[in-house]
Amino acid sequence: MTFKPTTSKERIEHRYKISLGHLKKVIDMVENGAYCIDVILQSQAVQKALRATDEVLLENHLKTCVTSQIKRGQADKAIQEIVTVLKNGPA
Repeated sequence: MTFKPTTSKERIEHRYKISLGHLKKVIDMVENGAYCIDVILQSQAVQKALRATDEVLLENHLKTCVTSQIKRGQADKAIQEIVTVLKNGPA
């Protein structure tokens, strides 16, 4: 029977584990001298998995944290925080 994550936390953890599996594969490939293009493809799988996790995290953030901030009258703060993260991206 395959594990089917249902809660946001389970979905996020599951996706990070998928990313970790891909990353371990990249490391193994580099250590064993795999063909560069194959390593790049596997690295891209890591990046795709992480982006998918970010999407789940953002969805959860909007449904929980942002909703709470709006109810407390802090909508502008919540919106600015998201805009800043999306605009600036990774450090």
